[in-house]
Amino acid sequence: MDIFTQQLINGLTLGSVYALVALGYTMVYGIIGLINFAHGDVVMLGAMTATMIAASLIGADPSVSAFAVIGLGLAAAIALCMAVGWTAERVAYRPLRRAPRLAALITAIGVSIILQNVAMMVWGRNYLSFPQVLSPRVFELGGARISTLQVAIMLIAGAIMAGLVAVVHRTRLGTAMRATAQNREVAGLMGVNINTVISAAFLIGSALAAVAGVMVTTYYGVSQYTMGFMLGLKAFTAAVLGGIGNLGGAMVGGLLLGVIEAMGSGYIGDLTGGFLGSHYQDVFAFVVLVMVLIFRPSGLLGERVGDRA
Repeated sequence: MDIFTQQLINGLTLGSVYALVALGYTMVYGIIGLINFAHGDVVMLGAMTATMIAASLIGADPSVSAFAVIGLGLAAAIALCMAVGWTAERVAYRPLRRAPRLAALITAIGVSIILQNVAMMVWGRNYLSFPQVLSPRVFELGGARISTLQVAIMLIAGAIMAGLVAVVHRTRLGTAMRATAQNREVAGLMGVNINTVISAAFLIGSALAAVAGVMVTTYYGVSQYTMGFMLGLKAFTAAVLGGIGNLGGAMVGGLLLGVIEAMGSGYIGDLTGGFLGSHYQDVFAFVVLVMVLIFRPSGLLGERVGDRA
């Protein structure tokens, strides 16, 4: 039971990050039908930026508070990620809206490679360590250990996801987004500024990616220019698992995938004597992806719909 509780806590923490990143995938796909494979690298930029800002602040004044370090790092990460997301949409994706989907998909992969190489030139190939500004307290819960940092990650992620749902379902922008997702041409005829709506989706998704990047680098303590690749693939898997294009599905898929990974690396790792332990936790994510694509391609909360002519 101790192992179950501990792995559940670890899985929900990791799944909260996956859910935030998956929301960026699902928002863009739901509105324009694009799988933005560069989204994971936007997370990486957020993590690297926050790490750089934090290291600079600590180097200038070691007595600076942890809230100031993380707050300024988060603000800088959000600003940079939103600028990158808006630029990518405006320069790379907008000219291809009426092109075949394969062209936009290949372009997204190209943007991902560009962002990785720019990050490598700016920050180098080595891992960057996030300064140890936090001293999280650890509590016992049902025989397991949970830190205040894990609680903070889950609570912040939950609040952000609830806020996003409220924006989409309770505001004029959200109404415009849902109308654009239904039919761009008709939404445009009804007075919706399609370009503004799509740009807003990229900006919101990029801001969520920045928050997720800061969560990852504060939780694990390191960041590196290739970290967004695997994280992006897992978040995409979470979006597919829940039903890509569905906000609730992205949240459920992210949390569920995190728990599956944690349980797989914990329980199956013990049963196999460590042969399929934490070093093979990535396997579980992609096994889930394959099984979903085989047995329920629309995802857990997705709907089976036909392509529009």
